[in-house]
This record gives sequence, C-alpha cells and structure tokens, in this order.
Amino acid sequence: MAILDDISAMLQKGKRKDVTALCEQAIAEGIPAEQILSDGLLAGMNIIGAKFKANEIFVPQVMVAARAMNAGAEVLKPHLSDGDSTSKGKIALGTVKGDLHDIGKNLVKMMFEGKGFEVIDLGVDVPPENFIQTAIDNDCQIVACSALLTTTMPMLGEVVKAAEEMGVRDKVKIMIGGAPVTQDFCDSIGADAYTEDATSAADKALEYVS
Repeated sequence: MAILDDISAMLQKGKRKDVTALCEQAIAEGIPAEQILSDGLLAGMNIIGAKFKANEIFVPQVMVAARAMNAGAEVLKPHLSDGDSTSKGKIALGTVKGDLHDIGKNLVKMMFEGKGFEVIDLGVDVPPENFIQTAIDNDCQIVACSALLTTTMPMLGEVVKAAEEMGVRDKVKIMIGGAPVTQDFCDSIGADAYTEDATSAADKALEYVS
C-alpha cells in the first residue's frame, strides 16, 4: 500500500510530523494498526538499521528516525487490539554500576523497540541485582547490559553471577555490549551473547524470542 511506503519513507527521513499525520490518515482509511506498525514503521526502521550497520548513516540519523517512529507508534497505540499482541518480548536494559555512558544504550533501546520489544530502561550506574530483579518482576526474557569503560567491564560478570544467585540464570538470556567488550570476554563471564552494534543486538534478541 502506497501510504505505508510513505510512512516508511518519511520515517527514514526523520519527518516526525509527516509520520504522525500519515499514521492518522492510514487509521482513518481503515488500515489495521498492526499492519501500519509492521509494514510502515517497523519496515522503515529495519532499513535504517541496515544502513546504520553498513555505515551509510550515523547515530544522529538513527536517533531522528527513531523519534519519528515513536511519534507514529503513539498514534497507533490506542488502535492496537492489545498492547501485548505486538510485543515480541520484554528486555531489561541498562549501563552497569560505575558507568554513566548512555548514548550506546539509548541506541540499542531504539533498535530493540524498532523490532517490537518492550524495553524497561534502567538508565546508567545500575547495580547487578537491579537488572535481575527487574527481569524477575517484569517477566523479561532478556537482560541487556552495556559497559563503556574497561574498569566497569567486571560488572557485566557480576550481572551473570546475580542471575545465578537469584535462581533465574536458566530463564533469562544475558546480552552484553560496549566499546571494550569482546566475544572472548563474553565467553569468560558466561554471558549468552556479545554484539558489536545496536542492530546486531536487536537481531540477536529476536533470535532468542522467536
């Protein structure tokens, strides 16, 4: 449908007002909200993710597109048959204790949301047990933690330990990321996945819930 292609195109350009207006128009035309979400908003965000991964666009363009997507999603929310029907799953996300970096985390959050996940954003400087308690309280399938400093990397291991101590290690997937983090480090602490960028993180999370 042309209007869904237009929504995708405007989202990619970061035109928030146009995306909002087109979503309202599509609803008025009787197109199901689920279809507008998947074939308009998420389709556009998938293209943004692919371009970002290929270094064709950069963080600012992704942020602007994600804001446009969120604006469109707000229009659709009341029309989605049940908020949970479109949710792929729940993710507890944050930057580990001692680390105050959030740009990478925010980008990952947008990519997760772009894939249809519900994200509980714990912010920065998050103690290990908070990640796990949040996952338990909200029934999250995934815990995603980032560390941007070599000095805070050991905290990623503490999150894995907390999951073991709190008895849910077999129930949640623990994903880690951040500039100094490597696959070897991921293996050494027993986390489930390391991804080097936000797009890969979102793809990996989808694998876990599909």
